[in-house]
Amino acid sequence: MEKKNRSMKEAEKNVAELLKHFGEDIQREGLQETPKRYVKFFKEFLNPPEWNCTTFDSEGYDEMIIQTNIPFYSLCEHHIAPFFGYGHIAYIPNKKIVGLSKLARTLETYARRLQNQERITTQVAEFLNNKLDPKGVAVVLKAKHMCMEMRGVKKHDTWTTTSKLLGGFKDDLNARNEFLNLIK
Repeated sequence: MEKKNRSMKEAEKNVAELLKHFGEDIQREGLQETPKRYVKFFKEFLNPPEWNCTTFDSEGYDEMIIQTNIPFYSLCEHHIAPFFGYGHIAYIPNKKIVGLSKLARTLETYARRLQNQERITTQVAEFLNNKLDPKGVAVVLKAKHMCMEMRGVKKHDTWTTTSKLLGGFKDDLNARNEFLNLIK
C-alpha cells in the first residue's frame, strides 16, 4: 500500500509539473486539487470493471441479435484527447448466445484505454467471435474525436465510422445488408 501511495503521489507531482510547464499557477484555488483529480480519472478510466461473459444455449435461435446506440468513451493514444460515440454490435448465434449486457460491457472494456477507434472495433468483434463461435459478428463504431475537433485540422461535428465484419456478415451480402439497414 505504501508503494502504491508513493506511486500516486509521484504521478500527481508529474501532472503538477506539466501544468507549471505551460504557465499554470497550481496554487490557484481551481487547480490545487487538479493533479490528484487527473490521476484519479486515469486510474478509474483505464481500469474498467471486471465482468464475466456469461453465455447460454441458443435453444436453436439462429437469427441476428443486434444492439444499437451503445455509448462509449475512449482516449486517443496519439493525443490523450477523448473520443466518444456509439457502437452497433450484432452476431448470428451458432450454439450460444450471450447475456445482453455483455455486448455493451465488451465495448466498454476495449474502449476504456489509450486506443484508436479501428483497434476497438476489431477487438470487440474478435472477442465475441472467439467467445461465442457464432455464424457471424458485426461491429460498427461511430465517433467524434476531440483530437481532430479541438486541435490540428479543427473540424467540428465530424464523425468517423469504422466497421469489422466476420463470418456471415462478411461473406453473405444479405446478412450484411440486413445489419446495415437495421442500424441506420
